[in-house]
Amino acid sequence: MGSEIVDAVLRPEGRVVPPKSMDAVLKHLPLRIGAYVPDDLLEDWFAPGTGMKPASDQALSAAKAYGWRFECEFKYYPERMEGVFWKWVPAI
Repeated sequence: MGSEIVDAVLRPEGRVVPPKSMDAVLKHLPLRIGAYVPDDLLEDWFAPGTGMKPASDQALSAAKAYGWRFECEFKYYPERMEGVFWKWVPAI
């Protein structure tokens, strides 16, 4: 199983992007289950060099847009220093 783990990928301009395994997590994320990402990774993945503690507005906007690619909501919790992706649950 260890050989199947995919590390973060560098874009040509040298920017780190979320690993392909994160794409798969969000694509297959069940309703009402969250995927939690610490703010240092939010900054690395979505807006390198913009700062963290709290995460920058650029990183949070990019994370939200990334989540929407997989029909996920995104919210940042500065007191916990992490962001959460989850699938929206329609009212029943």
